[in-house]
Amino acid sequence: MDLRLDTHALIWWLVGDDRIAPPAKAAITDETKEVFVSAASLWEIVTKSRLGKLPGMAAFALEEAVMAQGFSPLPITLRHGQMAGSLPGGHRDPCDRMLIVQAMAEGLALVSNKAAFDFYG
Repeated sequence: MDLRLDTHALIWWLVGDDRIAPPAKAAITDETKEVFVSAASLWEIVTKSRLGKLPGMAAFALEEAVMAQGFSPLPITLRHGQMAGSLPGGHRDPCDRMLIVQAMAEGLALVSNKAAFDFYG
């Protein structure tokens, strides 16, 4: 199964943070898997950086960094928007809701450490 990186997993990968679990690292580097990064993740990173919540990310040329890793872009579609708006459960973060439904809609494994995502499979 191909992968979809959650925003924090993408950040950790780009900065070389060792909080990514070994199984996740193995999956990300597995050449038989395609790794997708959502436009929503870049939107979230840039927004948080602008607000001072991720100051270290301001220096990154994110699109170039993602492409240099060989990751594939995952655009937000109308279907994704409709699914995110109707996603059941109490998870309120709009970026997280988008990441969840993109993984579901595209049949991707979501690489994340957020226990709240487990509710959605």
